[in-house]
Amino acid sequence: MDPSNDIREFLISRRARLTPQQAGLPDYGGRRRVPGLRREEVALMAGMSAEYYKRLERGIATGVSDAVLDGISRALQLDEAERAHLYDLVRAANEGTRARAQRPTARKLQVRPSLQQTIDAMSTVPVFVQNGRLDAVATNRLGRALFSEMFTDDHRPVNAARFVFLDPRAQAFYRDWKANAGQIVALLRAEAGRAPYDKALSNLVGELSTQSELFRKLWASHDVRVHTTGTKSIHHPDVGDLDLTYEAMDLTPHGLQMLVFSAEPGSPSHDGLQLLSSWAATADSPQVPDRLRQSADAKDDQP
Repeated sequence: MDPSNDIREFLISRRARLTPQQAGLPDYGGRRRVPGLRREEVALMAGMSAEYYKRLERGIATGVSDAVLDGISRALQLDEAERAHLYDLVRAANEGTRARAQRPTARKLQVRPSLQQTIDAMSTVPVFVQNGRLDAVATNRLGRALFSEMFTDDHRPVNAARFVFLDPRAQAFYRDWKANAGQIVALLRAEAGRAPYDKALSNLVGELSTQSELFRKLWASHDVRVHTTGTKSIHHPDVGDLDLTYEAMDLTPHGLQMLVFSAEPGSPSHDGLQLLSSWAATADSPQVPDRLRQSADAKDDQP
């Protein structure tokens, strides 16, 4: 991953999606040679010379100020995630090879014992802790039971993106699989802006690009997003359809994120989650489905 090239492609992709009408510019008709806005139009709205903007769109980010980036963000109507991504790309381009040593603990594959103890104590809700690459760093028992399909894979570390794009079971597990796939790629794109020299991330992107045409298409769109809150609609192979809400909490300073899932009290999803919780608590019972026992055993193999 090359931050300078990513700046160019990101700005081009954001410029291409805006029409003059959406940007509040007059449309004088005639054929436009490029989709969306022209570079000169973006520069005009951002309050800078066309040459200066063209220089940035070529990936030359030396000396670019926050005021310039704010102007471009307004002109291109970037949302919060896109604006942060542009800042990350420019920062990485300016740091160059020095960024290879950035945040060595940010993508760690384990949590401290006291945090794991806290996660385990949250026994009534599924908890899933991941790093920026979407590796499963820690879960509680109900979290492993909820994502048992993912944890029965022999590949370590367990990775949500690898499951979504390379495991055929994912399309049955996620009832909105295509939307979930787009979300996964947008999260990885944002992480690539923060950590462009993360070798494990580059390897993961290369693996997914080689084996999934959909991943290649979505990766090329340069969409980014952040995890805050949302819903997951899944079909669990043992308890059926579950409609869950999640809250995402950043665990600083390690760059990890904790996702906590819940269901509306009294709903069928709540009943299904309670049944799953009961099974997860007695994983050695003969009534418990085999995959749940396997996912419980996977705790010992978790990095």
